[in-house]
Amino acid sequence: MATSRYHTQVVHPGLTALKAEIEPARKGVVGHPMYHSITTPEAARVFMEHHVFAVWDFMSLLTSLQRQLTCVEVPWVPRGPVASRRLINDITLVEESDEYGDGFISHFELYRAAMGDVGADTGPVDAFVEALRAGVPVVDALATSRVPAPSAEFVNGTWTVLETAPVHCQAAVFAFGREDLIPEMFEQVVRIEDADGSLARFKDYLERHIEVDADEHTPMAMHMLVDLCRDDSDKWKQCAYAVRSALHARADLWTAITDAIVAEGRRTSG
Repeated sequence: MATSRYHTQVVHPGLTALKAEIEPARKGVVGHPMYHSITTPEAARVFMEHHVFAVWDFMSLLTSLQRQLTCVEVPWVPRGPVASRRLINDITLVEESDEYGDGFISHFELYRAAMGDVGADTGPVDAFVEALRAGVPVVDALATSRVPAPSAEFVNGTWTVLETAPVHCQAAVFAFGREDLIPEMFEQVVRIEDADGSLARFKDYLERHIEVDADEHTPMAMHMLVDLCRDDSDKWKQCAYAVRSALHARADLWTAITDAIVAEGRRTSG
C-alpha cells in the first residue's frame, strides 16, 4: 500500500512538546458531555444540522493545504516539500473521492446524503454551498443561509486560520484539531441505537473516518507537520497556540450543540 510508510509512530521533540501543551484543551473536546446526548436519531439529526458545516470547512482546510504544498496552477512548477506534497495528495484522494458502494464520493457529500436519510434540515447547508458556487464570499454566505449561529462562528474561526495563519499552523490545526480527534470523537457517536436503519449512511461516514483517520491520516498529518516545522522552535510554539484555539472553538461548538439537542428534546416532549 502506497501510504504504509506513514503508519508508524512519528517521534520528534517539537511534536512531543506540542502534544503536552495542547493536552488539557484536547481532553476538553474528547471528554465533552455532548457525546452522551446523542443517543437517538432525533438527537443525531440536530447534531448533523450543526456539524455538517465543520465537515465542509474541513474540506476547505484540506484544500488550502493542498494549494500551498503542491502546484495546482498552470503552468506547473515544483512547489512545496516533496514529502508533504505526497502526504496531502494522498489524504485529499480519500477525502474528496473515496470509494463507496460501486462508486466514489467525497466525505462531505456522503454526510449530506446521510442527513437526508434521517430527515435533517439540509436547507441551510444546501443554500450555503449554492451561495459559494455563485461566488458569494464565505462570511456573507454564512450570514444569508440560515446557518446555525454556533456553526457559523466555528466556520468563521476556521476561515480566519485559512486567511491569516502560515501553512505550518494550518497543518497543525489539521493534524490536531481534526485528524487526531476524529477517531475518539466518532467512536462515542457511532453507538447510537438505530432501529429503522435511518442512520446507516451516517454510521458509514463515522466508521470510515474512525478507520482511515486512526490508521492512515493522523500519522500522515503528523509526518507532514514535522516536515514543515522540523527543528524551528518558533514554528512549534505558533502551532501550539493555533491548535489550542481550534480545540477551544470545537469545545464551544459541542456545548452549543448539546444545548440545541436539549432544547429540541424539550420542544418535542412538550
